[in-house]
Amino acid sequence: MTDFWFQFLLALDSTLRVATPLIFCAMAGIFSERSGIIDISLEGKMLMAAFVAAATAYATGSAWIGAIAAIIVSIIASLIHGFACIIHRGNQVISGLAINILASGLTVIIGIALFRQGGQTPTLPRTSRFNSLELPFVDFMEQNVPIFGIIYKELLSDHNILVWAALASVGVTFYILFKTTFGLRLRAVGEKPEAIDSAGISVTRMRFQAIIIAGILCGLAGVYLSTATGAGFVKEMTAGKGYIALAAMIFGKWKPVPALFACLLFGFLEAVAARVQGVEIMLIGEISSDLLIALPYLLTVILLAGFIGGVTPPRAIGQPYIKER
Repeated sequence: MTDFWFQFLLALDSTLRVATPLIFCAMAGIFSERSGIIDISLEGKMLMAAFVAAATAYATGSAWIGAIAAIIVSIIASLIHGFACIIHRGNQVISGLAINILASGLTVIIGIALFRQGGQTPTLPRTSRFNSLELPFVDFMEQNVPIFGIIYKELLSDHNILVWAALASVGVTFYILFKTTFGLRLRAVGEKPEAIDSAGISVTRMRFQAIIIAGILCGLAGVYLSTATGAGFVKEMTAGKGYIALAAMIFGKWKPVPALFACLLFGFLEAVAARVQGVEIMLIGEISSDLLIALPYLLTVILLAGFIGGVTPPRAIGQPYIKER
């Protein structure tokens, strides 16, 4: 295998790692917005979960206890969003932004109060993190199976369990939405809630169930950032990933598989940007590191500007449902 293809393989490996929180959040957004609830708060829920996961894992020494605590906090944030938007019919965008702002400030304030390290948590030891798992027969595959053996070792092996959970969440989301009665009702709530209501099914309950699922997935995204790919919480460590996931979901037309590919596209761009920093490119020279860092966000703007008019969102999205008497 040539050096170029080996580097390309390593970039794909990094793509899976970078795209994992995007995939979790994109699936969360699909559940929420398919039910008719705009979920700008993906960023805030992920940030809260990242802080709680790291802080709890540090206090207890268990990444699993940290993950459970993070998911619970993320669900609570989802329920607050639902309380404002579903029960009181508040503006869904404003409610989501409020949660994001709250998460941004609250994680820093509590972090300073607890750890006095400028809003971040202490570095987690390996025993308090989700570590990489090596697949079986890696050495045998590398030595005896041409091409695929290298792919097996460099691309498929040495990922932690949350990377595989993110990929699995795409299949689970697709199955729930398109192969189950619950999924059919959920999609109907986002398209024509009055029809679901007339059939005797509670629109409120369906929407709350959807945002709870979204809370679980955002919680897993936060857990991944601070206790799997990272070794603790850092101020604003989500760095806009929730918004990028939202863009990927829209670009994927609120469908799990297209949204997955959009997340991988963003992840690949970020992975390549990290690898070509400081590298001289023929006829171009060295590309600015600031430009490379900004590329995923520029792509987000370009895709939304170019495709937002070409996609059809759920018909009832953003519209509070008022039950007819």
